[in-house]
Amino acid sequence: MVNWQVTAATIYCDAVDDEVTLLVYKDRTAKCTGYQKYGKPDKETAEVTEKGKQLKRRLECQGPECYRVIQYRDKLFAKEASKGKGVKT
Repeated sequence: MVNWQVTAATIYCDAVDDEVTLLVYKDRTAKCTGYQKYGKPDKETAEVTEKGKQLKRRLECQGPECYRVIQYRDKLFAKEASKGKGVKT
């Protein structure tokens, strides 16, 4: 059992060429603030498309199943699990 409600980390996301915050909740759900900003087509995503043209590569948010979010979540819970193995109840 984790001892926290939510944890967050800000990382550089090369998929959108911007900093995003990864949020992980104790019920194992996770989300990325980048998806809120870049995941749906609107004025903000047009900005990413333009930035991608300047960088000469396609920039696109990978959505809620992004490997960055999954890896961060799994890393946190693996760390919590390894803490629990050394403790006898």
